[in-house]
Amino acid sequence: MTSLTALPRELPGRLADALRTGRFAVTAEIAPPRGADLAPVRRAAEHLRGWVDAVNVTDNAGANVRMSSLAGSLALLGEGVDPVMQMTCRDRNRIALQSDLLSASALGVPNLVLMTGDRPEQGDHPDAAAVFDLDSAALMSAARTLRDDGTLLSERTVDPAPRYLLGAVDSPGPSADRFAQKVEGGAQFVQTQFVFDIAAFGGWLGQVRDLGLDTRCGVLAGVGPIRSLRALEFLSSIPGVVIPEALERRLRGVPADKVAAEGVAACVETLRELRELPGVAGVHVMVVGDERGVPEILEAAGLPRTS
Repeated sequence: MTSLTALPRELPGRLADALRTGRFAVTAEIAPPRGADLAPVRRAAEHLRGWVDAVNVTDNAGANVRMSSLAGSLALLGEGVDPVMQMTCRDRNRIALQSDLLSASALGVPNLVLMTGDRPEQGDHPDAAAVFDLDSAALMSAARTLRDDGTLLSERTVDPAPRYLLGAVDSPGPSADRFAQKVEGGAQFVQTQFVFDIAAFGGWLGQVRDLGLDTRCGVLAGVGPIRSLRALEFLSSIPGVVIPEALERRLRGVPADKVAAEGVAACVETLRELRELPGVAGVHVMVVGDERGVPEILEAAGLPRTS
């Protein structure tokens, strides 16, 4: 198992520890509630605690209004689960983004995933003004400089500087060039889009290894079960998601009431194969809204509880 031995020991959290030591890392993901009640976050934490190293909290995903990622992250911390706070550039300028970077660290959030974000017209407020003062690369640079040099984009200094593990997202494709850019920009782990085609993913991962990037940045391969034919159609339409014909035939070849179980079985098989690939530091399990299914998948794949 590849380990990021150069990862600074002062970086907090279970995820940083897993990447540093080479222990196979597991992250999951939740969407904050569309309402002013943290109970759904706490229920999700109950299912995930002890099984994963950290849990992503999305930031108004799909440009739809939900409780903030910071609020959801604090709720997870209160339940004994390390959060991965997602931050997008869509809704905030560089002043607000840097303020949130400081706030997240001050409140104990150990991990961040930085992304550009979906455009407002894709969500429930299509007439909202898009900010995009920074893109994900610029935000990553700002976050790294703030942490490592204690310096804002204005060149003013902060004291103390924040501490956090920096992450990004990527869709494996024919070339690893974009991944390389993210690593050079400061990403210490990358969570990928869903991986269903192991052969295609393996080709991309080979490029990552050839460039020596797997020893600088943890690759967390995205996995998740396809529980219905409707989900199959939806996932097939997402850019960067490749569903092999064999998997599609497999899911369409069972009775409707057996698709969910078959999808879980296929996910478990994929996870097992990913564990054997050199350069894979862990997996990012995406079953938003069905967190109780995560332990079932991990246990079937032979992954023990983390605590």
